[in-house]
Amino acid sequence: MRVGVIAIQGDFEKHVDALRNCGIDGLEVVEARTPADLASVDRAIIPGGESTTVGLLMQRYGMADALKQAAADGMPIWGTCMGMIMMAERIVGRNQFSLGLLNIEVNRNAFGAQVHSFEDEVDVVGMDEPVLGVFIRAPVVTKISEPAEILAKYRGNIVGVRQGNLLGTSFHPELTDDVRLHRFFLGL
Repeated sequence: MRVGVIAIQGDFEKHVDALRNCGIDGLEVVEARTPADLASVDRAIIPGGESTTVGLLMQRYGMADALKQAAADGMPIWGTCMGMIMMAERIVGRNQFSLGLLNIEVNRNAFGAQVHSFEDEVDVVGMDEPVLGVFIRAPVVTKISEPAEILAKYRGNIVGVRQGNLLGTSFHPELTDDVRLHRFFLGL
């Protein structure tokens, strides 16, 4: 299995480390920056970062169209924080580019500014124990429609979604030692 972590901007290196810590034989992890890089992988992760900048760069270098096509072809794709914003169909109060892959609406920075960042337990569907969620200027899902479904909630807020082979989480599991969500993604 070959996983591409979109390495345009953001915390892509932490996802690379988390994937390597999953302990899965034969797993190859690459930093994907171009459509050719994306074409060489079986699945992809869009990490946290700054959505306006990443959206512009994705459009400029062809990654936006490549990701849309990969999703249409059934490739598993997971967006964390900014990655979920990029995958959303709509962004509340913003007129910015998104890939429109997930049938969700998100509110950017729903938990506040950088200084309001925090960690807390998050309930994830199908997991016996909560995961530690690291929330950094994190979005919240304000609307969800089928076939998207709730994957995780935090204090009544939707912070994780799944739509077939597509995942989105508001928080950063790659910033913890818990690789259960990465293993879940690898199992899609």
